[in-house]
Amino acid sequence: MDYTGFIQMLLEDMESPAPSGAKRILTFTDPRDYNAFQQTWQELKALHPEWPDIPSSHVLKSIITPLSGSGKHLNPYKNDILIEEDSLVQVHTLANRSNQGPGIPYGVKQIQAPKAWSTSTGYRIKIGVIDTGADYYHPDLRQSLAKGINLLNRHMLPFDDNGHGTHIAGTIAAANGTEGMIGVAPRATIYPVKAFDHNGSAYVSDIIQGIDWCIRSRMHLINMSFGMKTRSKALLDIVNKAYISGISIIASSGNDGKRRNIDYPAKYPQTISVGATDRNRRIASFSNRGEYIDIYAPGDKIISSWTHGKYHEMSGTSMATSHVSGAIALLLAQNPDLQPAEIKALLQQTATPLRNKRGQRRSGDGLEVNALKLLKEGMKRKSSKP
Repeated sequence: MDYTGFIQMLLEDMESPAPSGAKRILTFTDPRDYNAFQQTWQELKALHPEWPDIPSSHVLKSIITPLSGSGKHLNPYKNDILIEEDSLVQVHTLANRSNQGPGIPYGVKQIQAPKAWSTSTGYRIKIGVIDTGADYYHPDLRQSLAKGINLLNRHMLPFDDNGHGTHIAGTIAAANGTEGMIGVAPRATIYPVKAFDHNGSAYVSDIIQGIDWCIRSRMHLINMSFGMKTRSKALLDIVNKAYISGISIIASSGNDGKRRNIDYPAKYPQTISVGATDRNRRIASFSNRGEYIDIYAPGDKIISSWTHGKYHEMSGTSMATSHVSGAIALLLAQNPDLQPAEIKALLQQTATPLRNKRGQRRSGDGLEVNALKLLKEGMKRKSSKP
């Protein structure tokens, strides 16, 4: 493969990208080609420091380049690289409004997290939250946030210019009970991974780079409160690499009220897919539901932290997903050796059956996460191991 010629072609692409800002994901079929490309690129970049950076995923052996033209100029390399056009992804949220600090929000109580805090608060568990960033100045999050990464501007902290990521962070690990709120795992540590812009939009390539960073930074779990309708092979591949490396990925199922389908990446079997419930432990009207949902959690009218030190009430499977991530953090703080498949099985084994329209509780109608039972069963498993 002519790496120098290939790089020259990529640089020409970068000079005239598509107006939409869309990109292509180019995955090397042979990892040795990726390594040789990177070596050639680093050598040339040292000679030409003014050249722009080429984003990449070392875990996936991929590079991300701007979309320009029909892509015919890539034809000579089709035996060496898999080419995928980037797709747009949106955060999973609905209505919102301002509110005061809620103390312990109803969702945190509903999954029985406070009853678990005498045993576990999620201490030292590292959670990658791939989202819009976080408000580092929020009084409820000051003790809960690590540096993370800003994929949209690598020279800046992942500050939240939307609010969604701060809301997710609060439900997972807020820790200011005297005046603000407490999340499900108040001593867990959140690493904000800013892949989404101020509109709550990102490209698949941004998500891939975010998961890549989480794998290499040794996160214990990844919260992904977003989705899309289309399947991406590159996204599936990096999700699978996280799964194999022992990282649980908790993903929101979507807010379309569908009964037989959910969004990607939650639809991938390597993730833990989450649907939303309301205060009555019934599936929220907006939530996707059915066989693809692994677990449900409170997601209707959830109050949590917001930008500028404020609070907002929001609804969506995004909000449900953050409750599940917090519950898993409580579990992993006591039993860190559990693998993703074991965690998913424990979640379902210890969950509370949901109420149907007649008020009956049957497991066939769905299961809501129960943090206390999850923790107890996880500790039993640990003590029974030789």
